[in-house]
Amino acid sequence: MVDVGSKPDVKRIAIAKGNIALAPETIKLIRENQIKKGDVISVAKIAGIQAAKKTHELIPLCHPLALTNIDLSFDIKENKVEIESKVECIGKTGVEMEALTAVSAAALTIYDMCKAVDKNMKIGDIYLCQKSKQSV
Repeated sequence: MVDVGSKPDVKRIAIAKGNIALAPETIKLIRENQIKKGDVISVAKIAGIQAAKKTHELIPLCHPLALTNIDLSFDIKENKVEIESKVECIGKTGVEMEALTAVSAAALTIYDMCKAVDKNMKIGDIYLCQKSKQSV
């Protein structure tokens, strides 16, 4: 773990994106809330939020952070769901890992909820697209 004790507290924001490719029939089931496990997008959003809050428990050298905001959005396309997370905190280290973890957990949750009806799903293109810090 890196010592960040002497760094000043600043507002930190990270945005990550990713997607999961699904069959058009599966997309239709998601849109119509017909997946047997429930509302896929709502559950995936909660999973992403929970995962961001627990990133330090999953990634060995991450610092525990007091996150001030976590938001996930989902764009359902014809053959995939695009996921975006935005994570914020005021602290001494960035929130990139939390944003990436949120997207990853959301995609995994969609996979889990749809695996009974779609055997060819593919999670991909998870990446950090923006990070910033500003004085408080």
